[in-house]
Amino acid sequence: MINGATYIRRELLIRLVRAFDDGVLREEIDQIPIRLRPKDSDASRCCIYHDRAVLKYRLMALLGISAEEETDEAKTLSEYLDEIIGGEPREISEDSEFERKTAPLSVCAPACSGCPDARVVSTSNCRGCFARPCVYSCPKNAITVTNGRSQIDSSKCVKCGKCISACPYNAIVKTTVPCEEACPVGAIRKNERGVAEIDFSKCIFCGKCFMSCPFGAVMERSQIVSVLSAMKRGEKLVAMVAPAADRQFPGTVEQLLAACAKAGFSDVIEVALGAEKTTEHETAEFLERMEQDSKTFMTTSCCPAYVNLVGKHLPELIDKVSLTPSPMVYTHEMVREADPGAKTVFIGPCVAKRSEARRKGIDFVLSFEELGAILAGRKIDVLACEPHPIERPAAATARNFARSCGVTEAVLAEATAKLPGFQLAAKQINGIDRKTCAMLKLYASGKLPANFLEVMACPGGCVNGPCSLS
Repeated sequence: MINGATYIRRELLIRLVRAFDDGVLREEIDQIPIRLRPKDSDASRCCIYHDRAVLKYRLMALLGISAEEETDEAKTLSEYLDEIIGGEPREISEDSEFERKTAPLSVCAPACSGCPDARVVSTSNCRGCFARPCVYSCPKNAITVTNGRSQIDSSKCVKCGKCISACPYNAIVKTTVPCEEACPVGAIRKNERGVAEIDFSKCIFCGKCFMSCPFGAVMERSQIVSVLSAMKRGEKLVAMVAPAADRQFPGTVEQLLAACAKAGFSDVIEVALGAEKTTEHETAEFLERMEQDSKTFMTTSCCPAYVNLVGKHLPELIDKVSLTPSPMVYTHEMVREADPGAKTVFIGPCVAKRSEARRKGIDFVLSFEELGAILAGRKIDVLACEPHPIERPAAATARNFARSCGVTEAVLAEATAKLPGFQLAAKQINGIDRKTCAMLKLYASGKLPANFLEVMACPGGCVNGPCSLS
């Protein structure tokens, strides 16, 4: 959804691309916050200087810098840029965890509003009605009526919501901390200063906090400047475009790939080709597991946020996760086999793919937002591009991997082709949240029946990823 936070993020991305292409990024990058918030402009926060500080941190994230690791506030953006373009190894304190050093997410403390704790409150809409439905519905006797107004004792309230449902005036509401409410694993909490902080030992990089923060305080660490620099150096970069790109940009997938080539990528390839290999190998692995134990079940392994969830929070499911690599990994292997000297750039809508890419040796990851900024910055109209001649996936199901149930459909088609009449007792987890995390535990214990379980972190699949354009 387009809002003020996404607008400013995309505005900064496009400005970075244009300044880089004009050869003036080093001279202009420290001026961008000032130009966006000139002296006499209206401030979004307490003052324009606060706004400028936030914009500086946003630009740091777009350079790939973690706000949590930086303590030198006097350091300029141009100095950070020199490090990124120069490729110099950045010094990081020894006591920092590996996850924090390499995490794709970062929190901008000056942008965080320090939301009050989640609680149930009675508003001025309360009429102090004679029926007292809120009082009688509360199982903890947490509500009293004083001076004709209901009062909620937060020390007794368990936030069950029964009073909210009972009130005929909608006078009782539950306030939330959006990032904490969205996180399915409790990885983000306010620190002693009341500022949001991510515990990277728990974080699965699903990007839900990134999408939900109304202040845009959770930022994604970008590699866009590193990709632009590699292009300028003449390195061979192969764009690996995820199946979720369908309908993210105007025109056809073939036109989008042509636009990528026009934007400076040496070659382009559909990750749907890798999805065909994932289907083949995951089906073979599934049938082999069923042959060994017909009562067991297997889960998909394509969603890196789900794989992170199992590794950090659901050890009982580790041996149930397919060992088959994701389509991104297979596509990377195809590129390297054809040209060992090429560098791969995965382009998709996912935050967690950045963590998977780090583990699997993919060189760069760009989001659809970042690709859109490159196309906009270089004034490339996708609709005006002639379709790029590419190798299309043989199976139509390969392009459906980005949608919920797409992997299941592909495996079912492959399995029935090998074993006519095969019955796939498949289930789907369509979005990871606290409720579905509990469901996963039930599947692990055998209390919910299935032999094949598809898990997508994003409701609807990758097409609704946190870094989607639409």
